[in-house]
Amino acid sequence: MGFIFERKVNYYETDKMGVVHHSNYIRYMEESRCSWLENIGLPFSLLEENNITIPVLGVNCTYKYHVTFGNTIIIKPFVKEYSGVRMTVGYEMIDKETGKTVLIGETKHCFTDKNLKPINLKKYNPEFSNKFQNLLEK
Repeated sequence: MGFIFERKVNYYETDKMGVVHHSNYIRYMEESRCSWLENIGLPFSLLEENNITIPVLGVNCTYKYHVTFGNTIIIKPFVKEYSGVRMTVGYEMIDKETGKTVLIGETKHCFTDKNLKPINLKKYNPEFSNKFQNLLEK
C-alpha cells in the first residue's frame, strides 16, 4: 500500500463557513510530503546536508469534498513523474471516517544545489535518485 499520512483538522484552519479554508490543503500536502520524505530515508535535513533542495514549481489540486474541525484526513503522497531533474508528487486526500475523497492534487518540483542551480539528481547523487525512481508509480 504506500505511505499514509494522517492528520486531524484544527479549529483555526476553518473559515467563516466552518469548513477548512482551501489554502490549508496545500499546507497539508506539504506536511505529508515532508513526513513521506522522512519515511523513505530522505528527510530534508539529509538532503540539505548533501546540498540538495527540492523547490516547488507548481501546485494543482481539485477539491472534491470539504472537511471540518475534528475530521481526520489521510493523505497518500506518491511519485507520479521523475526524470532526475524534475519530479511530480501526487496526493490523494481522504476523510478517514467517511472514506470520501477530499482532494486530488499534485506538486511539481525540480532538484537544485544549495545555490538553487538546477541539478540532475541521477548524476549528482545516484543513491538518492534511485530511491525516487523506485517510488515512481507505474
